[in-house]
Amino acid sequence: MQRAPTSWEIDPDDPRAPPQELWDRMTPEERQRVLDTLPSEFEVSEASPPEGDFHFNPKVAARDTLGGYFQRIGRRVYLACELPVYYPAERMFAPDLVAVLDVEVKERGHWSVSAEGKRVDLALEILWRGRSKKDLEDNVARYASLGISEYFVFDRRRRQLRGFRLIQGSGRYQPIVPQEGRLTSAVLALDLGLDGDRLRFFHGQDALPETRELLDRLGTMVGDLEARIEQTEKRLDQESRRADEAERRLAEALAELERLKRERG
Repeated sequence: MQRAPTSWEIDPDDPRAPPQELWDRMTPEERQRVLDTLPSEFEVSEASPPEGDFHFNPKVAARDTLGGYFQRIGRRVYLACELPVYYPAERMFAPDLVAVLDVEVKERGHWSVSAEGKRVDLALEILWRGRSKKDLEDNVARYASLGISEYFVFDRRRRQLRGFRLIQGSGRYQPIVPQEGRLTSAVLALDLGLDGDRLRFFHGQDALPETRELLDRLGTMVGDLEARIEQTEKRLDQESRRADEAERRLAEALAELERLKRERG
């Protein structure tokens, strides 16, 4: 029986991973060729303009905050910003932040669902004077159809946070109802909330510290330790001087005692 063809041509203007049935028939070498060919970088265009700090900083802060937290508690969660994601035969997309549970945490050029054997668990998009229809309408329908368990949209300019959770087996989202101003993520086992125009993550009542906050705390701790060391060194220096003075007085007293003994003898 002749083997069905398994070649797959990638359109540079619309790169897509092969359909799952084709991927399943491919040899390891053929699969690797596909992975090596799938783009991981894209040129800036009018459709995908460069971003400013108002958009860039929140997504990086979210990635670093969550990454540090999960590392500290020993939970394997892969996090990436604007990583090209390839579902079988689907148009590529790159959310501001993706999270995938229980996979190896390492650097990747893209996420191929067929190669990784796992879908994206959570997507986060950040709005700042951008196209709200894309994030609040188009992505809601598309991410649900792709089986992404949770989807959050942070509108920084309007200081609004929305969340959506997949209704199992339906391919549709339902809104996550805020509880005391926060949205619960079952994927992350954390709450999301706003502090002014900043997106924060909470474990219980405590906000997860951001990297800059951890650095500030460490800086304060280092400063306190340096001050204590300096105080200890001063105290030891003073004690050393007192000990030297006591030794000097003892030597003088012994010398005087010897002199008196000689005079009386």
